Amino acid sequence: MEEYLANGAQLGWLLDPFAKEVHVYRPGAAAEVLSNPARVSGEPPLRGFELQVPPIWAVIERKKA
Repeated sequence: MEEYLANGAQLGWLLDPFAKEVHVYRPGAAAEVLSNPARVSGEPPLRGFELQVPPIWAVIERKKA
């Protein structure tokens, strides 16, 4: 993720389905770790966008079964 930020990315999300965490990366800031969030904001570069996380976890759970 650091490489993406170094090359100009303004926002990065790393989803960990096993821990049900979302790691949020922004330039010049420490990664923020959200534990089992319902949604993740795309602010500031994706103004108004929110990623709904539970449907992603649900798909992963179905694939494990």
